[in-house]
Amino acid sequence: MHALADFPLQGEYLARMKVRDQANSRPEWIISLTAHSLVQAGGVWIVSGSAVLGATELCLHWLIDLGKGEGKFGYLTDQCLHLTCKLAYVIVLVLGMVTV
Repeated sequence: MHALADFPLQGEYLARMKVRDQANSRPEWIISLTAHSLVQAGGVWIVSGSAVLGATELCLHWLIDLGKGEGKFGYLTDQCLHLTCKLAYVIVLVLGMVTV
């Protein structure tokens, strides 16, 4: 689900506009970054059945993509952080720490 939401469902427009330096305005940047993060959050919610994990994904995905967009780290670190989040969600679900 992550690969689907991070690549084909993101599109060129969101991929560019979610980066502050590439957006035409501050509102366009914030809306684009949030829209992309909402797609990811929806995927987590659908797959896990947990609105709590979906909301967590919204926040974490937004922050991770912000860091990448600001040049704090590169593509590989970005993807590793995203996949680490997904692994953590699985662990939380398996351990029953979040109810669906």
